[in-house]
Amino acid sequence: MAILLQDAQEWYRDLMDTKSDPRVNDFFLLSSPLPTLGMCIFYAYFSKSLGPRLMAKRKPMELRSVLVVYNAIQTIFSAWIFYEYLMSGWWGHYSFKCQPVDYSNSPMAMRMVNICWWYYISKFTEFFDTLFFILRKKNEHVSTLHVIHHGCMPFSVWMGLKFAPGGHSTFFALLNSFVHIVMYFYYMIAAMGPRYQKFIWWKKYLTTFQMVQFVAIFTHQFQLLFRDCDYPKGFMVWIGLHGVMFLFLFSDFYKAKYLNAARRRRQAVKANGHSNGLHANGGLSKHSGEGDALLSNGSNKGACMPVIDDEYVNSNGHANGGFFKDGVLSTNDAILNPDSSSSSLHQRKVK
Repeated sequence: MAILLQDAQEWYRDLMDTKSDPRVNDFFLLSSPLPTLGMCIFYAYFSKSLGPRLMAKRKPMELRSVLVVYNAIQTIFSAWIFYEYLMSGWWGHYSFKCQPVDYSNSPMAMRMVNICWWYYISKFTEFFDTLFFILRKKNEHVSTLHVIHHGCMPFSVWMGLKFAPGGHSTFFALLNSFVHIVMYFYYMIAAMGPRYQKFIWWKKYLTTFQMVQFVAIFTHQFQLLFRDCDYPKGFMVWIGLHGVMFLFLFSDFYKAKYLNAARRRRQAVKANGHSNGLHANGGLSKHSGEGDALLSNGSNKGACMPVIDDEYVNSNGHANGGFFKDGVLSTNDAILNPDSSSSSLHQRKVK
């Protein structure tokens, strides 16, 4: 046993000292994988256990203004990261077919190293997505998909930054940062309230947008299986498998949220004998309990960053002061106003 431990220690030291990129040795959190791994494990524990228990006897927090500011900052941060990745190589210098890592100390190579580190840091700032769900007691959004997506990314990016900060697989970060510009911008507008919902009519395309991202990522990575390229095959496969895994997870969500929900909605309408599933006054039938149960199965609980969920509808077809259309209201408005009530309001959750 002692020999095995000694061999493992020597292997680890050789990996850290001779296989890693010496340019990042002095970067914050890069000397050892243990701090990053520890934060990822604590994040998962806090998200699924500690956080919900701490909030169990507390009221949900009102965080509308905080969310607007947070999402604005994340939008700007993501836009800067995207720009830096372009300027560090992807705008005219990198090849989309095969791009080795530039391990030199040239200005462009070091610019790429620096933005890779900032991208790594951004994976920790995204933990606030989960924290805000927990503080608002929206634990149904802290799904396994959400925790896997946010929890594994810092450590995955740490490995790339430690051993291959640049080159082919940074396409993943380039594309991901662009997607986050769109996603956080959507959340910023949605958190501003019902008056701004008309500007985010494109929200229904966001999940498809995310899935296209994952297809592009694993396609770009796995092309190296069929051509010679001086890029570490291990990292290529690792990043490509991330794309495949998240594609399947998000596909399950997409089917549950949109395809299955639409089918169940049609079944509910047919079962209740209504052509539109609504009474003439725009409200849901008081006899539509079965339909509601079916619709609830189309919830957004699988989403990494939920787009549409927790809508509240009154009998006149309005939801939390906003016009109810096609059974959908923005997540943020509904989530941020869970306690809206009046003597004439009949709140029913439609997922």
